[in-house]
Amino acid sequence: MGGEMVSRADAGFANIWGLQDCAETIAEFADEEIKAEFLPRVCEGQTCSMDLTEPDAGSDLQAVQLKATYNEKDGIWYLNGVKRFITNGDAQIKLVLARSEEGTTDGRGLSYFIADNKHDDTIKVRRIENKLGIKGSPTCELVFTNTPAKLVGVRRMGLIKYVMSLMNGARLGVGAQSVGVSQAAYDQAIAYARDRRQFGKAIIEFPAVYEMVSMMKAKLDATRALLYETTRFVDVYKAYESLEATRKLTPEEKADYKEYQRLADAFTPMLKMFSSEYANQNAYDSIQVHGGSGFMKDYACERIYRDARILTIYEGTSQLQVVAAIRHVTTGSYLKQIRHYEAQPINPEFDSLRKRLMSMTTLYENSVTRVAETKNQEYLDFQARRLVEMAGHIIMSYLLILDATRDKEDLFRKSAEIYLKFAEVEVRKHATYIKTFEVESVDVYKVQ
Repeated sequence: MGGEMVSRADAGFANIWGLQDCAETIAEFADEEIKAEFLPRVCEGQTCSMDLTEPDAGSDLQAVQLKATYNEKDGIWYLNGVKRFITNGDAQIKLVLARSEEGTTDGRGLSYFIADNKHDDTIKVRRIENKLGIKGSPTCELVFTNTPAKLVGVRRMGLIKYVMSLMNGARLGVGAQSVGVSQAAYDQAIAYARDRRQFGKAIIEFPAVYEMVSMMKAKLDATRALLYETTRFVDVYKAYESLEATRKLTPEEKADYKEYQRLADAFTPMLKMFSSEYANQNAYDSIQVHGGSGFMKDYACERIYRDARILTIYEGTSQLQVVAAIRHVTTGSYLKQIRHYEAQPINPEFDSLRKRLMSMTTLYENSVTRVAETKNQEYLDFQARRLVEMAGHIIMSYLLILDATRDKEDLFRKSAEIYLKFAEVEVRKHATYIKTFEVESVDVYKVQ
């Protein structure tokens, strides 16, 4: 909630104050000596960065080449190499993914290190990127030259364990950031639409405008519901982790722990994809509501539009979120959770909406079966985004209905009705596409 509120004011600043979960990673995986040295400094206001990507290792972090060498004489690790596109590149505390094992080429040769920027002569900012948006947060290219560093956790687990944990936290952070940006875009649009008058009345009174603004609100409420549901799953399984550190879990607690961890793994990529995509759509529509004025730097919607664009890219592109999410389609995790929502008590006035969602679920289930029966991995990859989107639309529709059922102030009913109409069209569109698409047709899309 804090991440969402800060991002609503400025998405760039949200990156600086803790979007990336660096302090949480230190607290969870570093030894007591490292925690005692660095965590108080974070609390004092020093900034952190996760230094992962390189010129030849963007999404493919297994290709990281920055070298970590252990000096037996002084018992210190030294880092040498280049990191690129580092958010908060000027940070005082740096978590660095580096290749510690000679002769390796994959993720099993990577370890995680913490470096201190007080060694100014060994870490150089070679370039500050001139970005489209989030300009309040510096993105840098860094050169490490014999930079002293400390090992976080154990060797070889840098990418496999620590960065994966960090990235999941960061993707939650981008989910919150995206909801904040969506809220800012909606706030600007609704305020302008109520204030701007044309043809003798406020433009919010024109159907073409009020439909657009209402859809913005529905997408905003849907992704906020998904954000809070996902973070609830994370909160519960993290609580079990903390409990397990103090005593052995009962069989029932262990099963519950695994279930919530599974749900967190399934919902995190879905959240990151939908919230960032909708933030971009809402930012786009906010400018459209403003008309020509929205194209001018006098209005905040212009900055919001530029800030939103990175959200579908960093901490894993939307395409990579689909790669992470599709296994939860094929294993039935999403369908199982949809059935859980379907069984929840709701206000009788929403019974007709639930019936429509049950029909949409049947379309989703049939589409999954149709794709899976081909036993063609390339075809599954081709249809993956459509399947993940179908699941997401159904899940967010249910979450809005459940919110509307709990709500005593009638804050979510309209969004539930509007979003379900939108979701129904999207689900049917994807189902029709999959039903009428032959496996061999994938070849047509390949670049010649």
